[in-house]
Parts: sequence; structure tokens; C-alpha cells
Amino acid sequence: MESKREMTLDRVLSRFGFGSRSAAGAAIRAGRVKVNGRVVGDPDAWLDPRVDAVHLDGNRLRPARRVYLLFNKPRGVITSHGDPGGRRTVYDCLDESVPWVSPVGRLDKDSSGLILLTNDTDFADFVMSPASRVPKTYLVKANGLVDDEVISRMRAGMELGRGERAQPESVVRVEDRGKYSRLEIVLTEGKNREVRRLLEAVGLVVLKLVRTRIGPCTLEGLPMGRWRDLSAREIALLGPPPREAPPETGRGRKRPKASGGRKRPA
Repeated sequence: MESKREMTLDRVLSRFGFGSRSAAGAAIRAGRVKVNGRVVGDPDAWLDPRVDAVHLDGNRLRPARRVYLLFNKPRGVITSHGDPGGRRTVYDCLDESVPWVSPVGRLDKDSSGLILLTNDTDFADFVMSPASRVPKTYLVKANGLVDDEVISRMRAGMELGRGERAQPESVVRVEDRGKYSRLEIVLTEGKNREVRRLLEAVGLVVLKLVRTRIGPCTLEGLPMGRWRDLSAREIALLGPPPREAPPETGRGRKRPKASGGRKRPA
């Protein structure tokens, strides 16, 4: 049985701070990476970073310090790393001193508000997993007045198409102003464009969407386009529970063969 701490080589490089998994894969395929002294050209080779020695261009890689950021994303900024169209990305807003981090989930270009970024993949996977039920809160401006019947329908859950269903934790009318309604919607599932698709399912269009909260984290005191570190309390409340140390068995783990990587069994 594979150790739970084993992972693919491209993920190891990303976790160690090299960059995105796609960039790591390119470096691996180019023959720049050695595992236990042998070149490994397969990004999907499995290894245990606690035991196996990984070198990039002759330099031993070590785990990067863990970084957890909260960013207040402006509208028009995208969350991918680099853009062929030259659009501004969240990475343009970070200091060069910040180690490589990846977004925990997404906000589309036309949405703004709270995004988490980290290089702790276990933390990111836990926050994004629907099973974790981490609440994400959105403030939405709809293109019409939303009556009680429509709100009740959204609270009950809506079919989104493609076999997907939205089941909000809550839908609350914040205010009606002129021809528009503002709603606060709390979700735990994180489906693609879920808020916009939820409103489309009841015949409405989102004119403005701001994510204001993820779990205990809020935008309070954080200007648009700025970021801050998460507090230890926020990390503890958001992330997975601490791992229990495995019992001692008295049996040592065999080191991998000179090939330096191995395929995960089917």
C-alpha cells in the first residue's frame, strides 16, 4: 500500500516552492530533475518527499515555508498564473518576496472579494472539498427585485444543468433599492460559477458579486487589491484537523530503487 505522504513528482516540486504544477512538469520532462541521484522525466512518478532526495538543476530542493494569504481581489483581475491576453492577475499584486502560492478555489474575472492563496496543498484541498463544508459568503446584486417566492425556491435548492444541483446554506435579502435586490448567499460546495448559475436558474442576472467571507476569514480592514497573512487561529479553524502520529512498528521503509520514481499501482 502506498504511503499517504507519497505524491507525484510535479506536486512535490510545486509544494517545495518551484512554481505551478504545469511549470514543474515542464522542468521534469526537460530532464532537469533527479530523484535519489537519477534523472526522472515523468511528472507522474510517485515518491515520498520525506525520504527521497529531489534535485533541480543540481540543487537539493527543500520544503518552502508554508504561506497562507488572504487577498481582496479587484474586479477584472484573474486568478490564473499568467494570461496570453496580458490581463492583470493576482500574482501581479503580490510582493516578489512571497514564495510560490496557488489560489484556493477561484473567483471569475467579473467577481471581486476574498481569495485565499497558499503553498500548503493539504490545506487547500481541505478548504475546497465539499465534504469539509467550509462556508463561503457572497454579496450579490441582482438585475431585478427578488420576491419571497424566488428566495424560497433558491433556499430549497436549484438544478443547474449538466447533472449539477446548488443547495445553498442560506439566501437572505439584504435590501431592495430601486429596481435591484441585494442578496447574501452562503454556499459550501464550490461548483463552477455556482452563484451566477443559481440566479440564472430563477431568471435573474448577477450585476455585481463580491465574496465577503470564507469560514472565519473576512475582508474587514483590507483594502481592495491588498493582501495579508492569515492568523494562526484562522489557519487552525479553516484547515484539516492535526494528523495523529502513526504507531511505531519497528519496521523501516525500503528506499526506492535507483530509478528514483515509481508508478502508483492501479
